[in-house]
Amino acid sequence: MKVLVIGSGGREHALSHKLKQSERVDEVFVIPGNDAMVNVATVVSDIKETEHDQILNFAKEQGVEWVVIGPEQPLTEGLADVLTQAGIKVFGPNQKAAQIEGSKSFAKELMAKYDIPTAEYAVVTTKQEALDYLDSHPAPIVLKQDGLAAGKGVIVAMTHEEAVGAIELFYQNGDAEVVFEEFLAGEEFSLMVFVNDDFIIPFDVIAQDHKRAYDGDLGPNTGGMGAYCPVSHISDDVLKVTNETIAYPIARAMHEEGLNYFGLLYIGAIITEDGPKVIEFNARFGDPECQVLLTKMESDLIEVLEALERKEDIQLQWSDDAVVGVVLASEGYPGSYDKGHKVYGYDGSLDYYISGLKKEEDWVTSGGRVMLAVGKGASIQEAVERSYKKVGQITSDGLFHRKDIAHRAL
Repeated sequence: MKVLVIGSGGREHALSHKLKQSERVDEVFVIPGNDAMVNVATVVSDIKETEHDQILNFAKEQGVEWVVIGPEQPLTEGLADVLTQAGIKVFGPNQKAAQIEGSKSFAKELMAKYDIPTAEYAVVTTKQEALDYLDSHPAPIVLKQDGLAAGKGVIVAMTHEEAVGAIELFYQNGDAEVVFEEFLAGEEFSLMVFVNDDFIIPFDVIAQDHKRAYDGDLGPNTGGMGAYCPVSHISDDVLKVTNETIAYPIARAMHEEGLNYFGLLYIGAIITEDGPKVIEFNARFGDPECQVLLTKMESDLIEVLEALERKEDIQLQWSDDAVVGVVLASEGYPGSYDKGHKVYGYDGSLDYYISGLKKEEDWVTSGGRVMLAVGKGASIQEAVERSYKKVGQITSDGLFHRKDIAHRAL
């Protein structure tokens, strides 16, 4: 069969690679892809993610059987609806269901309605309302910009000054919907769940992301600076409770609301004194968690999708390896950064998943997060050493990386 992946980042590079490994798959296309994805797919760079009609026409002309949508933007803009209405199978939720990521207030209201454990919250729309709320709910506090923000629209304000700065930032262009949440202390983890309406196949391996830009979990929030799995210091009991109190209930809630969710649901959770609580939902694989989890997964992804479509239980198969991924990002990320820095040492190896490289005479940077170096090993320590060895093979004057990925597991 032929499959089409939508997106251009490291997550889509990993998805394309995983789909290419299936004995059932003859060809993988990726729209728009990037120059490094030629090692796993036919890159169709002249169509944009936003050009839904052209994507549909391409899928029809090529006889594509499955489309896998990687990023959030095409989901919230309704690409899945366009394709499914034309009879093409899509792994990725419809526009209405994708609101669970696209609108933080929608997600919070859904959790409140169905008693799914999460932080206490309030939604405000004006700067004065935000300042008034802060007066009665002092820092530490979390502020979230409603809508999509590529993982960077969240500010964890530990001081009053930081909270005021966040309000100034979020309201610099006038009124906006901002979600305030109580600050939750605890350890975070990422659980991925395959969802078909009221039926789910939860991953039995969790990952842990590193959101902050700098070592020691300091600096601004990013889309993710690295990830690892398994997270052996978080017990199976925590995973069991998370499934019972969050994963199954949110699937039932979406079913009750008539959302007809079909796709991957990302649960960003935190372990509190009261048990696991939801920090955020994403309507697609987390990035960079996707890269490490799919590296560890031995199951055929197409077989999983077809079992999900039929609502048949399937036991996910995993290698015994620990997997660690370290992001190399452009200096200045997640703020402003320069593009076009030369990058040496990348040879097309699938030990790297690429999100921000472009091939000119040399490889040059073209994005904020540029690449993820993957290491596998019999232990987290071994996987860490191997991933950082891969990092060390890359040289550029325009990149930085965290040096403490997976530190909680060591």
